[in-house]
Amino acid sequence: MELIRSMTKAEKRSFRIFATRMEDSKSAKFLTLFDTMDEAEHFDESKLLKKSGIPKSQLANVKSYLYYRLLTSLRQSSIDSYDDVRIHEQADFARILYSKGMYKQSLKILDKAKQQAMRAKQFTIALEIVEFEKQIESQFITRSSSSRADELTEQAQDITTTILKANEFSNLSIQLYALYLKRGHVRNRNDINFVEDYYAKNRPKFIPGKQGVFEQLYMNLSSYWYSYILQDFLSCYRSTQRNLDLFNDNPVIKQNLPSFYFKSYNYLLESLFYLRHYQKFKEVLEQLCSETMSQINIQNQNAEILANSYYFANKINLHFLEGTFTHGLDVVPDLEAFLNKNLHKIDQHHVLVFYYKIACLYFGSGDFKRCNIYLNKVIDTRDEDVRSDLQCFARILRLISTYENGDDFMMEYQIKSTYRFLVKMNDLNVVQKEMLGFLRQLDTFYRSDIADRLKRLYEKLLLYETHPYEKRPFLYLDIISWLESKINNIPVQEVIRGKFTKIFHQKTPGI
Repeated sequence: MELIRSMTKAEKRSFRIFATRMEDSKSAKFLTLFDTMDEAEHFDESKLLKKSGIPKSQLANVKSYLYYRLLTSLRQSSIDSYDDVRIHEQADFARILYSKGMYKQSLKILDKAKQQAMRAKQFTIALEIVEFEKQIESQFITRSSSSRADELTEQAQDITTTILKANEFSNLSIQLYALYLKRGHVRNRNDINFVEDYYAKNRPKFIPGKQGVFEQLYMNLSSYWYSYILQDFLSCYRSTQRNLDLFNDNPVIKQNLPSFYFKSYNYLLESLFYLRHYQKFKEVLEQLCSETMSQINIQNQNAEILANSYYFANKINLHFLEGTFTHGLDVVPDLEAFLNKNLHKIDQHHVLVFYYKIACLYFGSGDFKRCNIYLNKVIDTRDEDVRSDLQCFARILRLISTYENGDDFMMEYQIKSTYRFLVKMNDLNVVQKEMLGFLRQLDTFYRSDIADRLKRLYEKLLLYETHPYEKRPFLYLDIISWLESKINNIPVQEVIRGKFTKIFHQKTPGI
C-alpha cells in the first residue's frame, strides 16, 4: 500500500493501461485489488476483502502478484529517466540475443551499452558488460583476436581499479559517518587521538591529479566527516565546496546522483552555519531553494524529499543565525506537514534533529511548554545509539526550559535523571557539570543572590566557548546568550539578534 501511495497520477494511469492489456482472471483480480487499495485511506484487511471480492485464501498471492506488476510497470515507465535502468535494458537485450546464438548482434549491443555506461560513469554496469563480452569472445569464434583479448582485459582492469579506489573512500566516508552518529563531535584529547589514528590508518593511498570523479567525490566526503567530527568547520567547508564544484563540472554525475548533490549542498550550509558566515550561508540557501523549486535536478521522490528536508533544516538555521526565533515558528506547520507525509521515508536521525531544532525555536521565542513537548520526542526515543549526543543536550535544554517555565517540582527529578544519563553516555564535560551544579543549587540561593550567581556561571562558561574540547555544547545550545539574557533581563532572541546585527558583515577568514 505504501508503494501505491508513493505513485504519481501519471504512474497510476500508466499502470492501469499496462494492466488492462492482460486478459486473464488473475490480472483482473490484481487490478481490482489495486483500485481498492488506491481508494482506501489506510490498510484494513477485512474491508479490503469485502470491497475487492477476493477470497482471503487468495489475498496473499494476489498482493504479491500486484507488487511484482507494479514494479514492472514502474521500471518500464522510468527507463528514460535513469541511465542505469536504460543501460541494463540494453544488456538484457544482448543476453536474449546471446541465448539464441546471435553472438555478433549481442556483442554489437553490448559495445554500445558499454559506451553509454562509461559516459554516464556507471562503472559497475560497464564492468558487468565487459565480463559478458569476455565470456562470449572466449567461447565462440566471432571477431576474436589477440588485440581484442588485450583490449577487453585492459578495459576490465581499468574499470576495476576505478571502482576499487572509489569504493575504498566510500567505505571510509560511511564508517566516519557511522562514528559521528554513534559518538558525535570529539569530547576530549582521547577522542581526537582516536579519530586521527582511525583516519590515518584507513585513508587509502592516492595520486593527486590522477583520481577519477567518484574517487574525488568520496575522498572529499571522507575529509568532510573527519573534519566535522573534529569540529574543523573551515576544512568542512572547503571539502564540500570541492564536491559541489565537481558536480557542476560533471553534469552527468549531477543527473545520476541527485541525492548526493543535494547532500553536498546541505553539508556546505552546515559548515557555513557553524562558521557563522551569514552572507555566504544565505547565498547558498537561496541557491538550494532555486534548485529545489526548479525541479531540474530532482529526478525522483528520494531526491525531492532530501532537497526539501535540507531546505527546512537550513531555513531554521537561518533564523538561529539572525535571532528571529518567533518569526521562525512560521516554518513549523509546513515542516510538521512535511514530516507527517514522509515519516516512513525519513530516517530517525534526521527526524530527531528536526524535533530538536523546533524545540530550540520555541525556546528562543519564550514558549518553554512547547519547547519541552518537542524535547521529549527526542528524549523518549528508544534507540539510544542514534544521536546519543543530541539526546544529552536535549536533556540539558529541557532542564533550562523547565526552570524558565517555573516548574520547580520537576527540577529535582530531571536533574538526577539527566545526570544519570550523561554519566551512562560518558558525556559529562565541564560545561555540563557547571550547568547541572548551578541548577541543582538553585533552591539554596537567596533570590537576591541569583543575579550574582548567574554572572559567576557566565564568566566560567565564557572561558570554554572557544576551548578545543569543551566548545561542543555551544554547537547545540547557545548557553552564553541565555545567561546574558538572564543577567540583563531581556529575551534570549533579543540577545542573539543584537549579536547578529553587530557581526553579520564580518567575513570568515579562508572563505
